[in-house]
Amino acid sequence: MPRRERPSVARAQRALRARRSPKAKQPESGQVASAAAGRRVRREHPPVIDLRDVHKTYSVGDIAVHALRGVSLRITRGEYVAIMGASGSGKTTLMNIMGCLDAPTSGIFRLNGLDVRGIEEDDLADVRNRHIGFVFQSYNLIPRTRALANVELPLSYAGLTRSARHDRALAALREVGLEDRVHHLPSELSGGQQQRVAIARALVSNPALILADEPTGNLDSASGAEVLSLFERLGEQGRTIVLITHEDEVATHARRVIRIRDGAIISDGRPEAREPVA
Repeated sequence: MPRRERPSVARAQRALRARRSPKAKQPESGQVASAAAGRRVRREHPPVIDLRDVHKTYSVGDIAVHALRGVSLRITRGEYVAIMGASGSGKTTLMNIMGCLDAPTSGIFRLNGLDVRGIEEDDLADVRNRHIGFVFQSYNLIPRTRALANVELPLSYAGLTRSARHDRALAALREVGLEDRVHHLPSELSGGQQQRVAIARALVSNPALILADEPTGNLDSASGAEVLSLFERLGEQGRTIVLITHEDEVATHARRVIRIRDGAIISDGRPEAREPVA
């Protein structure tokens, strides 16, 4: 394998060659601007979610059930998006595809620039662990495991040292306001606190996407408002969040609302303004 030159040596050699070349032509100002623009374009991040003409069909006996019908959708880095739909609309199927829990029957799906078609299941599990933080309605915490260890869990699969896992889990719990509950079991926490532990677990690996499925479904109104406020703050910090819900009141907290019906997107835009609280 050839030995790599140090950057300083390579720069010096390039400068020497430039001095030796006769009357090296300097680029015009327009060319400089064009080159700079080209560099900016190359540095842009791919969409976190990129779906193109995605179909999903299930076979139930002799009947073909079309859960998704040609869905095309792009979600860029830093967006806070709510996906709405009634039961049977296709929103759960769409969520499962975005979370790499299911595969399209046809069409293209890229997650953070990665085409996930044909990836083996073991490798796909690694993609989910590195790129997606899941938040579920039922929290999915390990009952006899303390909050800190629950948050550390995704990092165990990533191969980090115990010290690194501990520090990052503490930082994630601090981010959701639970630094004083790190040694509590789930049974010693309220529903809202358990959901915040689940959010910290989703954040700890710094994923490209936070995917939240009905995150306030099991919470009272006060705890639900706290969780939605936390999501808003995370969105303002530049996190990419996709929230699945059937409630208009929940969807209005997002900055973009996508409505799905009969497996197709019927609207995509800004949410309606929330009613001011008296």
